Amino acid sequence: MTAVPDITLNNGVDIPQLGFGTFQIPPAETREATLTALEIGYRHIDTAQMYGNEKEVGQAVRDSGLDRDDIFVTSKLNNPFHAPDDAHAAFDQSLKDLGLEHLDLFLIHWPLPGVGDFVETWKALEEIYRSGRARAVGVSNFQPNHLRRLLGGSVVVPAVNQVEVHPYLTQDEVRAFDTEHGIATESWSPIAKGRVLDDPVITRIANEAGRTPAQVTLRWHIQRGDIVFPKSVTRKRVEENFALFDFELGEADIAEISALNRDERTGPDPDLMNG
Repeated sequence: MTAVPDITLNNGVDIPQLGFGTFQIPPAETREATLTALEIGYRHIDTAQMYGNEKEVGQAVRDSGLDRDDIFVTSKLNNPFHAPDDAHAAFDQSLKDLGLEHLDLFLIHWPLPGVGDFVETWKALEEIYRSGRARAVGVSNFQPNHLRRLLGGSVVVPAVNQVEVHPYLTQDEVRAFDTEHGIATESWSPIAKGRVLDDPVITRIANEAGRTPAQVTLRWHIQRGDIVFPKSVTRKRVEENFALFDFELGEADIAEISALNRDERTGPDPDLMNG
């Protein structure tokens, strides 16, 4: 089995750079899909309260036969629960639904800048972190302006910032800010919901490398240093997405793929997302 490299977060916790995403996997399919990923070799599972499949993720972790300490589990705070007391209660519910004693990473899912003060929400996550029930805490979909405000009113620096990143949205400004402040960048929608897979540049590089466009795109993420967790319920595709560590892209390939950026989102703009 190919070893997935770890990235050491700013608090010393190691996270596998490649994980398995569960976004939009129906609960009825989540246990089997997650078990398949764990069988293939994934040891990092990304879920969220918003996904509605935490129970099934937790069941797969327990049914896998693997040591709990060998599986890195992330979940995220749902948008209606930003009030500090609500955040604590929601985190408790996540642990209950997952059937786990702790989370490896817990994130604020969206900043919701027009709804409330996400700095106060973050203080609740700091308390959860200090309790030891989350080994690390972080944010998702935070732009540099959100992070500046957060860092100005907090003690704990987020361990990660999970944002939409792919060749059509390279997020150079966000990634540079994260790096400057010791925050690891996680990439969601890493293949732009499939949009990049027919791109002539990516398909040419894939043909030259003898790889699929998805593998080339995911390898681009890996070589840039981002944490990535593609999602699929098809075993062949899950295996394909795992086979990223026996080849490398050249610097020219990386530059060509990065040059495809056109600031094109597949999801909401974090500055406008408020519900």
